[in-house]
Amino acid sequence: MAWGMKMLISREREKLINVIIYFASNTQFPGKTKLCKLLYFLDFEHYKETGRSVTGMNYYAWKMGPVPVSLYEEMDKPSLDLAAKVEFSEKKIPNGATMLFIKPIRKFDNSYFSKREMRIMKNLVREYRNKKAEDMIEATHLENEPWHKIYVEQGKLQQLIPYSLALRRQEKEEMNEIISERQALIEHFKQI
Repeated sequence: MAWGMKMLISREREKLINVIIYFASNTQFPGKTKLCKLLYFLDFEHYKETGRSVTGMNYYAWKMGPVPVSLYEEMDKPSLDLAAKVEFSEKKIPNGATMLFIKPIRKFDNSYFSKREMRIMKNLVREYRNKKAEDMIEATHLENEPWHKIYVEQGKLQQLIPYSLALRRQEKEEMNEIISERQALIEHFKQI
């Protein structure tokens, strides 16, 4: 059992690292903030469609948008598995500030991803390929979107953004029906 759990965690971690490689390889201006926004869009869109995220990360409502805090902090001092596949380096940008740039060291491995996950990642690259992080802020701050509901409407600064907020009321009801039907089917087969 413990070995199986370790394999699951390892696969999820490999998936996250490969998502980082994919976004950094296929977009311009691959910095820390842009990556956080792309990961958020990926995870919440996939959750809307399936009821689960791609990376398994939690996102928090920070002033500039949703942030996967554990990865955000790790990028400053990457663990060995991440550092072996992705390089993080600070560079000066035209306004005089510094920015953490992300550069893949290894090639992207698509074997970790479903067709649905790849479709969502490709769509995000198509939409945000040439955008800078500042250009993406508005998209994460839209009214009725998860970040806005937590940060603005509820005033929960730096608090967890529940994935369930990605679903609209009707979608939640439909998802609950699907879950109930699945549970009833499972119970039925247990009795046989």
